[in-house]
Amino acid sequence: MVTERTGERTAVALVSSGGKDSLLALEALRRNDEYDVRGLVVTIAEPFQRVSHHGVREELLDLQAEALGLPLHKVFLPGLETTNEIYEDRLGKVLLRLAGEGISAFAFGDLFLEEIRAYREAHLRRLGLTPIFPLWGEDTVGLARDFAARYQAWIACVDGRKLERSFAGRKFEEAWEEFPADVDPCGENGEFHTFVGDGPGFARPVFVKVGEVVERDVRFFAELVPSNNGSTAEET
Repeated sequence: MVTERTGERTAVALVSSGGKDSLLALEALRRNDEYDVRGLVVTIAEPFQRVSHHGVREELLDLQAEALGLPLHKVFLPGLETTNEIYEDRLGKVLLRLAGEGISAFAFGDLFLEEIRAYREAHLRRLGLTPIFPLWGEDTVGLARDFAARYQAWIACVDGRKLERSFAGRKFEEAWEEFPADVDPCGENGEFHTFVGDGPGFARPVFVKVGEVVERDVRFFAELVPSNNGSTAEET
């Protein structure tokens, strides 16, 4: 997306969850001279002040964005009452505002689920916006191995139908090779979600304590709490 005439880069915002695939997508964008990453967009379940579906505290996303040196744009959703219509309306308003401020494209960390990509493309097309998928088609085993070697992340929640409760709260880099064979190593089918506290692009780590694990419906959520003690490995 670089024009020969001007050499201008495409201004991009990443729609992020603060998890593994989002951070890999951010790294891919930053390494590509075609793109100028201007910010992050995250959906927050407002009643709980947590990342939608992941259960990660809003304040951890604030700390992560600060460490990455990027502004964080929040889309507030009504929690359990959120419908597709509400999601599309509120996300759309934030994306259109950013487009009005000069953002030309919006990136997602999706890997291979065609229906999810088609949904995002259709939504952004209705808004007149351009989606990009910097990790699309990448081998998930290779991505997981590369991520584990260079980043630090915690498994924030797991689907109890796919993974045991004991995986919630563990370091991804220590746990991923223990996943059952039917679990995608990047969790692309929703088997688990992560929060990233350190790695390429971070000016400083985000320190985390791992608290109790709570069961809701079929999922187990690990309570990840910001910590100031200088140890990302601390557990309560």
